Amino acid sequence: MASRPGPGRIALASYIGSVIEWYDFNIYGLAAALVFSQQFFPEFSDTGGTLASLAAFAVGFVARPLGALVAGHFGDRFGRKSVLVFSLLTMGVATTAIGLLPTYNTIGVWAPVLLVALRLVQGIGVGGEWGGAALMAVEHAPPNRRALYGSFPQIGIPTGILVSQLAFLLMTQVFSTRAMEDWAWRLPFLFSAVLILVGLLVRMSITETDEFEKAREKNDIAQIPLVEVFRRSPLHVLSGSLLSLAGPTLGTFLSVYMVSYGTHQLDLDSSTMLWISVGLSLPWIAMMLGAGRAADRVGRKRMFMAGTGLAVLAVYPMFLLVNTAVVPLVFAGLLLMTMANSMINGAQPAMLTLMFPASVRYSGASLCFQIGSIVGGGIVPLVAESLFARFDTSIAVAALISGVCAVSLLAVIPLKRALLDVGSVPTVTHESTRTDPDEAVALQQST
Repeated sequence: MASRPGPGRIALASYIGSVIEWYDFNIYGLAAALVFSQQFFPEFSDTGGTLASLAAFAVGFVARPLGALVAGHFGDRFGRKSVLVFSLLTMGVATTAIGLLPTYNTIGVWAPVLLVALRLVQGIGVGGEWGGAALMAVEHAPPNRRALYGSFPQIGIPTGILVSQLAFLLMTQVFSTRAMEDWAWRLPFLFSAVLILVGLLVRMSITETDEFEKAREKNDIAQIPLVEVFRRSPLHVLSGSLLSLAGPTLGTFLSVYMVSYGTHQLDLDSSTMLWISVGLSLPWIAMMLGAGRAADRVGRKRMFMAGTGLAVLAVYPMFLLVNTAVVPLVFAGLLLMTMANSMINGAQPAMLTLMFPASVRYSGASLCFQIGSIVGGGIVPLVAESLFARFDTSIAVAALISGVCAVSLLAVIPLKRALLDVGSVPTVTHESTRTDPDEAVALQQST
């Protein structure tokens, strides 16, 4: 009998796949902030072109719940592995196709139409990624390491962002601004084809989780998981969606909006903002792993509340530092918000996935995360750009970010028993009650 890969290998596979997915997803965001307004929306003003590019960027977030629904349905019925392979392939094909897309000057209005269509496909692909990758990592993990292992797909996000930023930085260093705008921007998209081949090889080597296999053996497989998750856990869907607002909001705010803000509002060079983002990615990864490990010790909910609380307050001094346009102070301000984001994302995967029973877990966790991503990751940057254009002050943007994070904080406060007992109690062991504070409380509450 072939040996099953250990939880560390599964976490690593989830991480690698997540890196590739988010590389693909984020290079679109960088191109939208830096290039697409000239290539696909030349009829607009500078501000209008940026808004149109960010609107096209937001389309991917709107499509993500559709991907989550499709992936959740098949993932809960037939298994996590095959769906993860399909989501990776879907993302890779769409990203590579963007690199081959003619611009507005070549085919006119069809260029932005096709760009938006491919962004929709990207959104469907990444919509199925997060839930499956988080489930594979969390369900394979030892009970006292669920937050830590669940953070591996999350650190794939800043790593993918880092790789995409390095790709664009390389392009800006090697090619002139004119060449970059004309054709060199395509190269990071085309490079996706190579990454997808690597990712598929890794994904094909993983196995299904024991929890899903046991559910299948017991015939505890929902025929229509989406209906079942609303029937069994409607409040969890609502709460999970609201608590999922903060992470995508801060992630996109830091990696996409602030790059655009620094270049267009502070007149910093685009390569400078990209280097700042690259510099943030490494501590982002380290802090997220640290937050995941700490969440296993002190509890997922406590870590999440600390992160959202910090984000509510820290966005105002962040802008005070960033608006100086002094590079070290810009970096310090963004690092402060990166810390808050790391605390949120270190705790969220285990917290969110274990809110749902295994038979509908893919559907429930994916749906909540992607609904949160529509608002947090897709709409918030667009609203932020509009608010600044209208009020000409970063205070309006700070209030928006603070308010969204406050909603996530308020959503998790009442989730004591509801957050802990549904997903955690059935899998509590003597080891987990000793080392996992959330599951220990859940066990006490259930007896």
